[in-house]
Amino acid sequence: MFKALADPTRRKILDELTERDGQTLFEICARLAMKYQLASSRQAISQHLDVLEDVGLVETRREGRYKFHHLNTAPLEPIVERWLKPRSGRESE
Repeated sequence: MFKALADPTRRKILDELTERDGQTLFEICARLAMKYQLASSRQAISQHLDVLEDVGLVETRREGRYKFHHLNTAPLEPIVERWLKPRSGRESE
């Protein structure tokens, strides 16, 4: 999970899916190029999406010849809960 999140391009992909969920590869590439001037090939973005899908942060849905990518934040919840849960008997420092 941490290796997947360490890459800045993958974080930008997640940001884009947060902003607009359910995008195709073409849409993601276009938005990354316009917003971040990211000139990665579709194949490179597809490989980043595969990594994100492998760790469960992206889920896909096929509709005809199109593949839609959706953000799944569930794998992040245990990480967030680990460090953000209130600790009994301790004040925030």
